Amino acid sequence: MNENDLDAASRPFSSPALHGSSAAQPAPAPGPPRLHLLALNPTDSVTEGFLPAAARLGLAVTLLTDQPDAHARAYGLRDDAQRGAARRKEPRRGGAQPGEARRGEAQRSDGPQGDAPRGDAADAPPPPFPALDIVPCDVRDFAEVISRIAADGRPHAVFTNSDHLQTQAALAAAYFGLPGKDWRAALRTKNKAELRRALAAAGPDAADPAWPADPVWSAELATGQDPATLARLDAPYPCVVKPREGVASEDVVLVGDADELVRRSREIRARRPGAALVIEEFLEGELRTLETLGDGRTLHVLGSFRTELSPPPHFIEERLHLLPAPPPQPHTDQVLAQLRALGVGFGVCHTEYVVQGDRARLIEVNYRAIGDQCDLVLAELLGIPLFEYILRTHLGEPLPDDLGARTDGRVRMEYVMADRAGRLASAPPASVTERDGVRLDYRPLRGIGEEHPLHHTNRDFLGVLRATGTDQERIDAAVAEFLAAHRWEIV
Repeated sequence: MNENDLDAASRPFSSPALHGSSAAQPAPAPGPPRLHLLALNPTDSVTEGFLPAAARLGLAVTLLTDQPDAHARAYGLRDDAQRGAARRKEPRRGGAQPGEARRGEAQRSDGPQGDAPRGDAADAPPPPFPALDIVPCDVRDFAEVISRIAADGRPHAVFTNSDHLQTQAALAAAYFGLPGKDWRAALRTKNKAELRRALAAAGPDAADPAWPADPVWSAELATGQDPATLARLDAPYPCVVKPREGVASEDVVLVGDADELVRRSREIRARRPGAALVIEEFLEGELRTLETLGDGRTLHVLGSFRTELSPPPHFIEERLHLLPAPPPQPHTDQVLAQLRALGVGFGVCHTEYVVQGDRARLIEVNYRAIGDQCDLVLAELLGIPLFEYILRTHLGEPLPDDLGARTDGRVRMEYVMADRAGRLASAPPASVTERDGVRLDYRPLRGIGEEHPLHHTNRDFLGVLRATGTDQERIDAAVAEFLAAHRWEIV
């Protein structure tokens, strides 16, 4: 592969030609294309989704992280010798093309789920990993990221699925002339105040007939500003206060008046010294998501979830249901119009919005896969190599005009939550069962004996139940039966 050929970096399955005369020594065979992956803590999306997809694509991976030991433990690399072995191991080459099964692997069935028991999920073999080099790095510093990548040799792709690292990955990809997200779009979606400003600025000039003409009211408490100044704010109470760059509904609170707004803001600042905050209009209505995947040319709608939240004042996702395809209109077109205004259209994106009549009002845009195992189950239900498609866009490969996704799948994601602080004394083990066309996959998220405070976020999840099939009534009945048959005890 000619290292000066930028397009060649996006063709991981091309056969490199040997140059030189027959008398000359042949050049060393090039190594596999290398993906530089940025991460903070280990996540299911990376461990079960993106790393196995990289292995199937024949990629070697350099994982840049500020938590190298946590990643080494997550991937079974418990000491330096094992990490070295992982670096030397060649990944399997010639991975399956999108929509194809690897040799010896059955195609995904198009029929309903079977009834055979599957045993304990803990007995399942670990996912295949690529050749993996874990490199310590201050991944929040884009200049340090670029320096580390440059020291590792010419990259073929730079990618992250972290909410916190999208701008850094986009800047690094742009520095090396690689496909990637527009860093400006990554920044304005992460910064919730900038997102509101960008949408408000775009609205009056939008020629798109799908554009919703009612911007969401918002205000910003900048870093260093005293929360006491919020008492003079002409806010539409009740309203929501949250960190400007927050994730997972952490420190997102509904407030009823000016005094509570100031008090809650001071509480958040005590936990997050100096953090900038956003105060927004409270959007009441059904909460939905829109999952999209684009290559800068084509933007596919992967699906849409309906989300049920815990009672106010906090906003914790308790369960999600996949809506029947195609996602409902006119809301989908309105969300897509707002994504275009933000510059979002490359790679995967998870957008949350509220339905108010025929209007879709944006809550936030997360420029990454949905997470909390919803992306894993979405790939399963759609019957497409979703994680491979996402990585291929960052390798410069166009997406097909038709992803070939199934449309008959249904899912209910049920999150079992702690209702108090304390130690988890008893809980069911991991299990996978299938009956009456419904597959139940339960994954513990907290170990027996672990003690935790109450966070009012997804860190309170004790376990997740993934219920999939083609009949929503059967799915709901199976979930109710599972929950009634098991206990989670906190002391």
